[in-house]
Amino acid sequence: MCAEFRRGPLLRRFKKLRKVVGTNSIKLRMTSVQLTPDIRFELGHCVQRLATLADESVRAFYLDPPFDSDRIYTLSATSAVGFSDKWKDDEYKEFIQSVIDAAYPKLAKDGTLFFHISAERMFIPETILRAKFKFVSPIFWKRCRSKNNVKNKLGSTIDIVFKCSKVATPLFNVVFQDKDEKYLANSFKNKDDRGNYALGHLVTESTKKGHMYGFTAGGKTFNPAAGWRIPKTELEALAADNRLHVPKTAGAKLYKKIYLSENPGKPCTDLWDDIHSIGQGKEERKYPTAKPRKLLERIIAISTNPGDLVCDPMCGSGTTGAAAAALGRRCVLFDCNPDVAEIVRGRFQVAAATS
Repeated sequence: MCAEFRRGPLLRRFKKLRKVVGTNSIKLRMTSVQLTPDIRFELGHCVQRLATLADESVRAFYLDPPFDSDRIYTLSATSAVGFSDKWKDDEYKEFIQSVIDAAYPKLAKDGTLFFHISAERMFIPETILRAKFKFVSPIFWKRCRSKNNVKNKLGSTIDIVFKCSKVATPLFNVVFQDKDEKYLANSFKNKDDRGNYALGHLVTESTKKGHMYGFTAGGKTFNPAAGWRIPKTELEALAADNRLHVPKTAGAKLYKKIYLSENPGKPCTDLWDDIHSIGQGKEERKYPTAKPRKLLERIIAISTNPGDLVCDPMCGSGTTGAAAAALGRRCVLFDCNPDVAEIVRGRFQVAAATS
């Protein structure tokens, strides 16, 4: 995040740094570090650094800005690593607007901007995003299992990641969530010579109209009123490969077989409840508000291809860069906190030493 330490003389530096927001009157000393051939870190205010990128060069942005939470964050009770998330009047709105305005022209036409915010503080960012982007949809990240210490309110377990694009069909790759025991036990109950299989829908929902034709399988003729989800040639191919499940019950629907051995998991939905926050996992926290690497890997995998450019304008500990490197993407990281440079550099030095 674009912020400074909050202790001792660094507090004065933080207050001075905050004046940059909305005015650009103070120029930060720019430092560029090439962490790997494909990953670069640049120290400086994100709006200024975004201006140096070529238009439509970024396939995916990940923004994890301050949340306007009226809190001061530190890595631990004894650590100076942290930042203030306290804002006055319209400061926060102006800051978010300036970042979105700077990032928009740099986003590829088929690219995606992901904006991470808490559910409690989503109104201002969502208003700005919907005014700027034609297509905005929320992803709901259930970051923790429960809140056992709350007494006078509902436990907060959800963050929102807004998925924003300029076009209706940006680049999109299907990714899969891991198979869980309940899913396996309830879905793959049928079995034939190939192995256990689940049932996949072939008939169109009653509120829609699909491909209209009759089809005979297993001595039974099926002619659903709403039609089929696939054309007849594809259904014939499934039948030729013995991949149709013919029901024994009269009037039941025809299904396709989805074999456990061929199934990589559940296609990812807009509810991500299988990735937990760093506090509930084994990953080391390097910055107070750091997000798990698995979360960033999913975001990058969904929205980019190998070799594409990813940008994190408020990178904190550099998790986005580590995720991009693991997936073979290029990445540029920005942050205005001078101390973040050492955290990010150290992260990649450790990765290089252990690879």
